[in-house]
Amino acid sequence: MKKIVLPGNGFVLRPFQQGDYAALAEKINDRDIYRFTLQIPYPYSKKDGKAFIKTVLQQYKKKAAEHFHLAIDINGELSGCVSLMNIEKGHKAEIGYWLAKEQWGKGIMSNAVSKMVSVGFRHFKLRKIYAYVFTNNKRSYSVLAKNGFKKEGLLIQHTKKAGKLMDEYILATIKK
Repeated sequence: MKKIVLPGNGFVLRPFQQGDYAALAEKINDRDIYRFTLQIPYPYSKKDGKAFIKTVLQQYKKKAAEHFHLAIDINGELSGCVSLMNIEKGHKAEIGYWLAKEQWGKGIMSNAVSKMVSVGFRHFKLRKIYAYVFTNNKRSYSVLAKNGFKKEGLLIQHTKKAGKLMDEYILATIKK
């Protein structure tokens, strides 16, 4: 897979690197990040970071990767991630993301999502990009709405988080 590096407004989207695991473990290890994401454990250890980086680096080597992750780098420091998951090249993929709490409210994630949507449509030739958002995650819903995602539905008790059934919205955007 070709190396993708994209400058953003106050950040750079870049491939993950082997040495990112410590910063990853530090930045993602936040109860509020955990609360609004499905796949991220809490507490998040350096061991978790190493395992994630190893998986990401393996995905980069595949010609037809199922998942594609880019690090959000702010001033040379890993501060988040934006991902395309469950990629069905030429059709659809799910977008997911997280950002270090100290960077919230600065427009970084809206810009990073915009850039990843472009990567999905151009590089992976996707027709549709969708996201699941917990109904109490107003910030994430707003990020997606700013990027042209429309609510397709409400999924009642669709997923389980920490033993609790959660409602989610599904939002999507299609290539025009």
